[in-house]
Amino acid sequence: MGRPKSSAPAGSKRRVRPALSPEARENQLISLAVDLAEKQLMEGTASSQVITHYLKLGTQKERIEREILEKQKDLITAKTEALQSQKRVEELYANALSAMKSYQGIEVPLDDEDL
Repeated sequence: MGRPKSSAPAGSKRRVRPALSPEARENQLISLAVDLAEKQLMEGTASSQVITHYLKLGTQKERIEREILEKQKDLITAKTEALQSQKRVEELYANALSAMKSYQGIEVPLDDEDL
């Protein structure tokens, strides 16, 4: 059984399901704005600001800037992972030292974490 046919005229606007989060709503609005800009560019009615915006997106400088931002993002991710790894290594060293002290008969005070 097929979908019921709409009685709305072909040129009417479609209804968009409401967004469930602010981020989703923002993405919907961005999508609508890009669609409108595309329509204006196709029809030749786009403002100079819209044309300039999309011309700048296509420049070599813009591509390089995007690539730099991606590399910076990767660098930040790598630094975060390195810091987390370093923290784990420090915890392992502390546990190993504590175990060695207990093997030597030195009493090791218990932390709240060890309880």
